[in-house]
Amino acid sequence: MDKFIINGGKTLSGKVKISGAKNSALKLIAASILADDKTILRNIPKIEDVNIMIEVLRTLGAGVDVDLENKAIEIDPGTINSYEAPYEIVRKMRASILVAGPLLSKFGRVKVAIPGGCNIGSRQIDLHLKGFEDMGAKYSVEHGYINCIVDSGDAGIKLSGAVVTLDFPSRGATENIIMAGSLASGKTVINNAAREPEIADLVNFLNAMGADIQGAGTECIVIKGVEKLKGTDYEVMPDSIEAGTFITAAGLCGDGVEIENARLENLETFYSKLKEIGVNISIIDKNNIKVESPKKMYRPINVSTLPYPGFPTDLQPIITVLLSIVPGVSIVTENVFENRFMYVDELNRMGANIKIDGHHAVINGVEKLSGAPVTSFDLRAGAAVVLAALAAEGTTEVSNIYHIRRGYEDFEEKLSSLGADIKKVN
Repeated sequence: MDKFIINGGKTLSGKVKISGAKNSALKLIAASILADDKTILRNIPKIEDVNIMIEVLRTLGAGVDVDLENKAIEIDPGTINSYEAPYEIVRKMRASILVAGPLLSKFGRVKVAIPGGCNIGSRQIDLHLKGFEDMGAKYSVEHGYINCIVDSGDAGIKLSGAVVTLDFPSRGATENIIMAGSLASGKTVINNAAREPEIADLVNFLNAMGADIQGAGTECIVIKGVEKLKGTDYEVMPDSIEAGTFITAAGLCGDGVEIENARLENLETFYSKLKEIGVNISIIDKNNIKVESPKKMYRPINVSTLPYPGFPTDLQPIITVLLSIVPGVSIVTENVFENRFMYVDELNRMGANIKIDGHHAVINGVEKLSGAPVTSFDLRAGAAVVLAALAAEGTTEVSNIYHIRRGYEDFEEKLSSLGADIKKVN
């Protein structure tokens, strides 16, 4: 299996450009099912999760043409002839469940395997199913598959608009219900909706296709169902989590790293925490920032993850690496996923001093980290151990990098362009 060999201690400098957002691109690919004709998506990141979602659509019968050079894909949903997303594909990525809403809304039925993905904790799909049920669908779970079908009746095969109140502001459930409601009969209201910027990107995309959706970015989203949606040409937003990763890398071992396509308005809580630590971030313009060497000693802080606009759980492992070398005691509290601290043992192997107490990580900052053989347990944990290796003395071997390649485009190439000594080997 592929692994990274990283010789730490190099100073990062130069420019790096943030790619299209993984957590948006996957949803827009799924939402393209709703159109009656072809859609073009641009700024698509070249990552494994996108390849998997394309494979899901092709399995359904959709035509998908990929333009790697221009980072664009053209999707023709007019040839879809199946409503089943099989286990062999869906087990690779939890986001595959997001084809359920579009298929159910457009065709009145869907069969999808219970999804897999990163082992960071329970991500129940009960909220998705409850939303579909509120809109008139019936579902059953058999042999590892979820079967949903719209009741026949006055609405025909269409879902019916409904008021859906989420117990938790789940991003996936919000997105699936938005897509389901786009072609439903009547008005759908989502209360306690997720507010992430990727939700707004999905809504903007659907509205460009002819949908009628309001309230993205708020706790209440209103979807007025329309008869049909048309194809469109749309550019995916930049990836906030990738931006946060490179900002942190620059804070760890950078001196003059310019990060292009970093939209700080989507990272306000993260940005404020890095400023509290003492990371020297200057804003060049709306979408470009620069991270200089620290002007003063970094300070320990406390961080708690929460749904947006709170501190993002996906950046929790990333900021923990930085705090591991900040003098004093920091506490990181994980409120979203119960297994998100699995990477801590790997950091401790590199000389960090982190103790787990329930859903808290108590971090006693050390003077330095040292290279060691470590493993990538999931996507963000993998990025975290790579960042630790960049700052560490000596050589680090990071195995199981498949997870990293699921969500970061050209990760080693981008780091190398900044001066990191990182190589992929078999």
